[in-house]
Amino acid sequence: MSESSRKHKSEAPKKINFAIIVSSSSRYQKLKAGQSFTDPSGDLIVELVRKAGHNAVSKEILPDDRVLLAKYVGNAIGSEEVDAIIVSGGTGISITDVTIETLRPLMIKTLPGFGELFRNISYDDIGSAAIMTRALAGVTDQGKVLFCIPGSPQAVKLVMEKLILPETGHILKHAREK
Repeated sequence: MSESSRKHKSEAPKKINFAIIVSSSSRYQKLKAGQSFTDPSGDLIVELVRKAGHNAVSKEILPDDRVLLAKYVGNAIGSEEVDAIIVSGGTGISITDVTIETLRPLMIKTLPGFGELFRNISYDDIGSAAIMTRALAGVTDQGKVLFCIPGSPQAVKLVMEKLILPETGHILKHAREK
């Protein structure tokens, strides 16, 4: 790591407040119907955030719906309590996967290296199927960082441990510079 990167990371926020949103129509329908269900990816994100010494200030389960997704993420961006937002799910290539297309307009700057690196490290685990991995990160005009990641528990673990948790503070430091 370069000396400037080391210096920037040392000046970055140490305790980050994360809002977590799981985009899953099937889980949302079960939630609304009062049926029991598991949320392995959402629960894993919360666990890893807390284990790293940060806060999970909210966790929502939403359907693959552009309007609801934009509303909830917009509210998180506007919240004084939230530093970073992680949206898990809805990043695939089916017609119902709308996370990236819905949330890209909320970013004033995207971080292309996030998706590039994630696909690169995913390739070691899943091989050529990594070409279908869609992931996006960027910053908002409110100085928040927004991550859109796949919903599989394996992908969540990989991206959280290798990219999101090590770099979110560093990204926030730069996103908030005037």
